[in-house]
Amino acid sequence: MAIQDSASQIVKYVGGKDNINTLIHCSTRLRFTLNDFDKADLDKIKSVQGVLGAVIAGGQCQVIIGNDVVEMFDAVQDVLGKGFKGNASANKPKQSIGHVVLDFIIGVFQPLVPAIAGGGILKSILMLIVAFGWMSDKSQTYQILNLIGGAPLYLLPLLVAVTAAQKLNVNPLVALSIVGVLILPDITTMLTKGTELFGMHVLNVTYSSQVFPAILSVLLYAIMEKFFTKYSPKPIRIFFVPMMAMLITAPITLLFLGPLGYVVGQYFVNIILFINTHLGWVATALLAGVLPFMVATGMHKPMIPYVVTTFSSVGKEALYLPASLAHNISESGTCFAVALRTKDSTLRSTAISAGISALFGITEPALYGVTLQHKRALTSVIIGSVVGGAYVGIVGLAGFTIVGPGLASLPMFVDKSNPMNIVNAIIGFGISFAVSFVAGLFLWRNEVSTDESNENTKSNENVSEELDAPVTGKVVALSEVPDDVFSQGLLGKGIAVVPSEGKLYAPADGTVEMIFDTKHALGMKTNSGAEVLFHIGLDTVQLNGKYFDVKVEKDQEIKKGDLLETFDLEAIKKAGFNPITMMIVTNQNDYSVNAEIKNQTEDEEIQPVMNIAKLGV
Repeated sequence: MAIQDSASQIVKYVGGKDNINTLIHCSTRLRFTLNDFDKADLDKIKSVQGVLGAVIAGGQCQVIIGNDVVEMFDAVQDVLGKGFKGNASANKPKQSIGHVVLDFIIGVFQPLVPAIAGGGILKSILMLIVAFGWMSDKSQTYQILNLIGGAPLYLLPLLVAVTAAQKLNVNPLVALSIVGVLILPDITTMLTKGTELFGMHVLNVTYSSQVFPAILSVLLYAIMEKFFTKYSPKPIRIFFVPMMAMLITAPITLLFLGPLGYVVGQYFVNIILFINTHLGWVATALLAGVLPFMVATGMHKPMIPYVVTTFSSVGKEALYLPASLAHNISESGTCFAVALRTKDSTLRSTAISAGISALFGITEPALYGVTLQHKRALTSVIIGSVVGGAYVGIVGLAGFTIVGPGLASLPMFVDKSNPMNIVNAIIGFGISFAVSFVAGLFLWRNEVSTDESNENTKSNENVSEELDAPVTGKVVALSEVPDDVFSQGLLGKGIAVVPSEGKLYAPADGTVEMIFDTKHALGMKTNSGAEVLFHIGLDTVQLNGKYFDVKVEKDQEIKKGDLLETFDLEAIKKAGFNPITMMIVTNQNDYSVNAEIKNQTEDEEIQPVMNIAKLGV
C-alpha cells in the first residue's frame, strides 16, 4: 500500500487530477505536463516516500523516482483511473514557445527509447554470440533475430507517427496510415524508378528510419483533422474527416514535407558531426563534465532527437552515448568512495545503493541522493567524467543503440567492423570509475554536525554570525524559487526574498568581492570568510544593467546595513521578469547554514534571517 499512498500524494501535490494534462515516464522520472505549474508544490512532492527529487524543466513537472519508476507510474495511473487522457485546460497559462517545442519533442521521442534500446541491445548481443562462434551470421536463425532487432529502427517513421499523434491528441491510427505511405513497398519501388504526382516529380527519398518527415506529416494531419472535424456534418464525420485528411496530407508529404524533413534531418546530423569532428575529444569531455547538471534538470532529454536522427543516418553515435558512459560510471565511483569515507550511516547506505544503480546506467539516485548535495562529491564526478570523456573521445568510441550506458548495457558498444570499440568502452568504464573513486576518496570531508558546529562557535565568536535579509519583503525558502539552479541548491544554501522595495543591503560586515557587469548580481565575503552571492531577479541578466544602480565598488569594505545597490522594482516587473532576490552562501562546504523564514515590511527594521557557522573550527 505504501507505493499507492505515495502515488496519491504525488497526484495531490502536482495540483490534482484536473491539473494534469499528460503523463509519461522515462527510465527514472514521472513526467507531468500540467495546466498550471504554479499549483505544483515541489517541496511536498520531494517529501513523498519513494521520491528522490522534483524539478520543473523542459515544460514538464519531473518527479524523480529512480529504479521503481514503472511501479510508481502504474500506481499513479490507478489513482487517475483507467482511460485517463488528461485534462486540457482552456485557461491554461500561456507558455513560451521554447517550452511548448521542448515539451513536444520530449513527448514524441521519449516513448521511442524502450523499443529502440531493446532492439539495439538484441542486435549487439547477437554480434557477441557470433564473435564467440556460438552461431553463424549466415544462419537463418541469426538473420531473423537480427531483423527483429532492427525492426524498431526501420519502422521508426511509424513509431514517431503514433507518439506524435498521441502528443497532439489526434487519431493515432489515421496518422500511422498516412506516414505508412512513405514506406509502402510499392511506393518505394515507384520512387526508385521515378514517379510523378499531379504532374510534379516526387523526390526519391528512403524514408525508413527517418523521424522528421513523419513529424512534419503528423503536424499537418493534426491541422487537417481539426479543420474538417469543425466543418464537416456530424453524420459523415466518421469517414469524411480521415478521408479528407489523408487525401490532402499524404500527397503534400510525398511532394514537400517528406523531402523537407529528410533534408532537415541530414543538416541536423551534419552540424553535430561537424562539431564532433572539429572539437573531437574536447567536445566529449566537456559534455561528460556538464551532464550532471543536464541530468539534474532533465535537460539531457532534448539530446534524444539528435541521437535518434544520427542512428537513422549513420547507424551509430559517437558523442552523447560515450559521454554518458563516462558520467554514469563516474557517479558510481564517487558514490562508492563516499560510502567508504563518510561517518554518516544513512549517507553510507544511500551511497552504496545509488552507486550500484549508477553502475548500471541509472544516475538519478546518485545525483539527488549524494553528489548534488555535496560539492566535493560533485567535483569528483566532474573530474571522473571529464577524464573518462576525454579518453572515449580520443579513441572515437561509438554506441550502437539508445540506452543508458552501464555495466549491463556494455554490448551496445559492440562493433562488428571494429572489435576494439567494446575494448575501449571497457577501458573508458574503468578509467571513469577509478578516477572518480580516487578523487572522491581524496576530496571527501565529513561534515561537522550542527551540534558540533554550535559547540565550536562558542570558542570563537568570529566564526559564527547572523546575516540580515538583504532586502525587505517576504522571505521564502530557496526551494521555492522557480529556477532549478537555485531551488536545487546547485550554487549553495541560503534564502530568497520576494522584495517589496528595490534596495539591496549588506547582511553583515565584510568586503565586496565581485560585481557582475550586468549589475544583477553581486558577491561579498563576510569577515568570518563566508562567500555570499546576491542575485536580483530571475533571468535579469538579459536587462544588461538596465534598472540597476550599484552603490559600491569591488574590494570596498562594507558594514552591516550599508546600501549596496538599488533597482527599479516596478520596471523589472513590467519588463516581464521575476524580481525574487536570492542570498546564497557559495562556499557551503565550509559553513553550516541555518535559515529562518520570516516576513518583513518596509516599515519594519530588517532582521536576521540566516545563521552561518564555520565548520571544523
